[in-house]
Amino acid sequence: MTIRHAIRHRRLPAAAGAVLTAALALSGCSGGSTAGSGTASADPKAPVTLTWWTGQAADAETLLEGLAKDFHAQHPNVTINVSAGASVTDDLLQNLSAAFAGNTYPDISYAFGSWASELGGSGRALDISDQVKDPAVKWDEFPAPGRVTASPQGRTIGFPAIVDNLTLLYNKTVFDKAHVAYPTNDWTWDQFRDAAKKLTDPATKTYGAAYSVSGSEDTTWHLWPLLWQNGGDVLSADAKKTAFNSPAGVKALTFLQSMAVGDKSLYLDQTDEKYGPLFTANQIGMIISGPWQLFDLKKAGTKYGVAFLPGTDGNHDTIAGPDIWALFDHKDANRAYWTYQFTKWLTDPEQDERWNLVQGNLPLRSSEQQSPAYAKLQQDYPGIDVMVANFVNAKKARPTVPGYVGLSEAVGKQISQVLQGAKQPQAALDDAATKADKALTAG
Repeated sequence: MTIRHAIRHRRLPAAAGAVLTAALALSGCSGGSTAGSGTASADPKAPVTLTWWTGQAADAETLLEGLAKDFHAQHPNVTINVSAGASVTDDLLQNLSAAFAGNTYPDISYAFGSWASELGGSGRALDISDQVKDPAVKWDEFPAPGRVTASPQGRTIGFPAIVDNLTLLYNKTVFDKAHVAYPTNDWTWDQFRDAAKKLTDPATKTYGAAYSVSGSEDTTWHLWPLLWQNGGDVLSADAKKTAFNSPAGVKALTFLQSMAVGDKSLYLDQTDEKYGPLFTANQIGMIISGPWQLFDLKKAGTKYGVAFLPGTDGNHDTIAGPDIWALFDHKDANRAYWTYQFTKWLTDPEQDERWNLVQGNLPLRSSEQQSPAYAKLQQDYPGIDVMVANFVNAKKARPTVPGYVGLSEAVGKQISQVLQGAKQPQAALDDAATKADKALTAG
């Protein structure tokens, strides 16, 4: 099984974080401060070898290997050993935990954003909070959710690697066949539901929309925009307890229940792997997804459009799921210095155009939107401009607290039961909150 391409499938099975927690306990690693070795005593001319786990499939891996060679050409004393780090991206966390225990961990690794809190508390993270305050870094060019995700508990442990957000993708072929008007950026959720009912056709096994019921983070994070739009939040103000089982949370989940159980207009995906291909094959009218979906749509020749998420009272809050380049501390000033310097260089606009934009990902930095590379991206992947504009609606990030992985697992399982008719929203969210609060306490 080959490693998955980052733009093709990047959602994390929520249970994986438990692996890191267990490994850290076995290795005696604490979750305390992990301030980096610092660079004051570094010798920038000394020979250095860095290890980089990219978490990428073959084509993307080749791109990154080329960038590493270019950096080495500019800095001959810096050798970068590049590898995927795992057979599939999801396995990177388990491999990192084993490497922490064996003291063989890399200097840099790709990491799903939902791992950030665990990595930040691992005792191995390199703290670059002071470095990114340098105006030359232009830290504020990264979208806010990317900056927040890379800075769990207020300490910056890496750079954004890929930024994205959830938008509404619609299949024009399905809409045209049902004679339904295309979505707009001003749509409400009632319009979304109405369209889904009109697009659903049991005779042809066509569904108006889709939702994951695997119980993974793919299930959970799709609920958060609805929760936020209704005035709710995932956690309490002090981030110590859950808050999603509020009237806002119940309203959000009840709406999804009405589509899944009442209208039967949602395709319920047990695996997270089927709804994308079915949308591409003109069997689903709408999915809530992100830029990673566009590669398959272009390859298949699917006629599609992109719009903001439907809104509540004019509020179109969405969610971003940034992934990061996590940096690790080996208590070696020279390695710390070049780990930071390389990753900063990698995420500068000139290199990001050769990495993210070439693959159809959103640009990491706002300054890239004026580049010829971005103009070409818009031509190659229609709808990218809507996704970039949608960052204005990405006002919040997923919580970057220890325990989020357990929280996600608890919520995802309960959402799945509600959408399959086995439970009612209030009871389900209350049960999820009980388990999630324990996960937050365990941290």
